[in-house]
Amino acid sequence: MRFDVVTLFPGMFTGPLEESIIKRARERGIVSIYLHNLRDYATDRHRTTDDTPYGGGGGMVMKPEPIFAAVESILGGEEGVPVILLTPQGRLFTQEVAMELARHPRLVLICGRYEGVDERVREHLVTDEISIGDYVLSGGELAAMVIIDAVTRLLPGVLGDPGAVFEDSHARGLLEYPHYTRPAVFRGWEVPEVLRSGDHAAIARWRREQALRRTWERRPDLLEKAQLTPEDREFLARLREEKKR
Repeated sequence: MRFDVVTLFPGMFTGPLEESIIKRARERGIVSIYLHNLRDYATDRHRTTDDTPYGGGGGMVMKPEPIFAAVESILGGEEGVPVILLTPQGRLFTQEVAMELARHPRLVLICGRYEGVDERVREHLVTDEISIGDYVLSGGELAAMVIIDAVTRLLPGVLGDPGAVFEDSHARGLLEYPHYTRPAVFRGWEVPEVLRSGDHAAIARWRREQALRRTWERRPDLLEKAQLTPEDREFLARLREEKKR
């Protein structure tokens, strides 16, 4: 899979994209990441990429010409590639969106800055707008890194355990169950007996119930969309009764 990132600050990506899982994915040829400095596509001698907004107001707005030139040069006429603007006004990035994006062989990520981009970029160039949360960052660079990381780990061959992505929090609509490792007893705190029992059916049942409990306690809103079995609903009903008592 190929990521093309259009940014005013390519140096921000040094480090996060050269460590851990993403580094290994790049070395294995599973992903390739290309950083494109937006200033390289400005035509004036000052390499100007922003200007004051029509109608007045504070801040600066990213100009359309360099952004159009960058994306059109990067794609070279290739069609069907999602061109994504990272902006607080975009649709919320979720695990479901990450899985959607992972199905594409190539993505173009435009990192917004300042007060935003010229509206003609939204109307005539980008195919999608994404926000990683209901807050404002200084620019889209960190959001682009989040998307690259979340999408990369979904690709076949990236993680050591291919099934791990299906057990992650949000992967199936629930938060993930608790994890334990050695030692069995640490400062008097023991690993739950069921996890040491070797009874795989009991372990699976315990993990499902713990995922339900954790989601009910921390993110009950997720349960509204989660795919629940009759057994799940019965367990949640017991939790509600316990709380009443």
